[in-house]
Amino acid sequence: MLSVFDIFKIGIGPSSSHTVGPMRAALLFARGLQAAGLLNTLARLQVDLYGSLGATGRGHDTDIGVMLGLMGEAPDTVEPQQVAPRLAAVRRDGLLPVLGLRPIRFDALQDIVFLGERSLPEHPNALRLAAFDAQGGLLREAHYFSVGGGFVVEAGADGPAADVLAPVPHPFASAEQLLGQARPQSIAALVMANECAWRPEAEVRQGLLHIWRVMQDCVARGLGVGHEAAGQPLPGPLRLRRRAPALYRRLMQEQGDQDPLAAIDWVNAFAMAVNEENAAGGRVVTAPTNGAAGIVPAVLHYYWRFVPRATEQGVIDFLLTAAAIGMLYKTNASISGAEVGCQGEVGVACSMAAGALAAVQGGTPQQVENAAEIGMEHNLGLTCDPVGGRVQIPCVERNAMGAVKAINAARMALCGDGQHCVSLDTVIRTMKQTGEDMKSTYKETSLGGLAVNVVEC
Repeated sequence: MLSVFDIFKIGIGPSSSHTVGPMRAALLFARGLQAAGLLNTLARLQVDLYGSLGATGRGHDTDIGVMLGLMGEAPDTVEPQQVAPRLAAVRRDGLLPVLGLRPIRFDALQDIVFLGERSLPEHPNALRLAAFDAQGGLLREAHYFSVGGGFVVEAGADGPAADVLAPVPHPFASAEQLLGQARPQSIAALVMANECAWRPEAEVRQGLLHIWRVMQDCVARGLGVGHEAAGQPLPGPLRLRRRAPALYRRLMQEQGDQDPLAAIDWVNAFAMAVNEENAAGGRVVTAPTNGAAGIVPAVLHYYWRFVPRATEQGVIDFLLTAAAIGMLYKTNASISGAEVGCQGEVGVACSMAAGALAAVQGGTPQQVENAAEIGMEHNLGLTCDPVGGRVQIPCVERNAMGAVKAINAARMALCGDGQHCVSLDTVIRTMKQTGEDMKSTYKETSLGGLAVNVVEC
């Protein structure tokens, strides 16, 4: 069983699979060298990036993530403001301090190799790390696969590199199993009971409220609240201007106007704020990926701002319910854009947010399942075709669209009685099949779609 804290992880932008995952892999590799007593003889490192990591890694800052991981940084604790000066020092001095303990000669242009034309059969997001001594002898090598949402699998391992957790009282591998156990209670209560098999309830609540605070801080920074960088363009050659701060200023000026659709503008602002922060390498919550990190926070902000009698308990129940839905996709399909396209990122986040919103508005477990199904059904076939390999076009707008779609899915489900023709399990299975049939050019390689038809803006 996955934990809610597997689905919601704190990290940095711009990509969970292409930045956070490689950072975790590099940190695991460096710690492995230390555990084997090889740091003192380490003289050189080489990193090979395959498939989607090689094809879009430059735009997704994969090289930056790898260097940070080798330096001993973790996605949830690295300070985004310190990334640029630390990397500048590495480039200036030509020295990489492995785990902050062992400086070695390092040239990112030579020692990190982008092999986008080559893929490994296990997964399209693959990287190889190799360590050598002063004589060129191989000390250790390992292959890792970044399988989406910051999850990392080492070649030869049975699953993601994570702690082994105790059995839970309500295991589920399908929506049918989840509903079968949730009927006497809510989905949120069921997931909370599972989490309490691993940690005290107070700790779970504290952790979820911390996730919520990080989401709030991210939205505030993205809206330009006390954040000067919000006035700067997004990094990269597209030089896109941030739109969330201007939209926020307009909405603040128009407060009190009788626009019946003003709530949608706020949701757009919330979602774009997060994903513009993500594109700039800021602190975000992977929900369930960075590319789709704006949808769950935007819909949760909608609940907090626009739903009468919103409560802190509602926030906790929202995140627990969303996580349960995310677990189903992670277990039975994929949340990797490089594996199934953006339906596995924005589509999954939309499904998670729709079900969660239905739950905190009084929906039955059946209505929650219906909302989650609607959220994915109308994202089936969504391609991942980032322009320039950057999480900017169409990603920022796509998160805003996904958030609005999630709210509508929840409203549609709450208008019914939970009875519907297409089950969540069916739509998850369909999403997986659709991803398998999708051409690789539309799966985070920037070799098709908008990525080749939009050259400049």
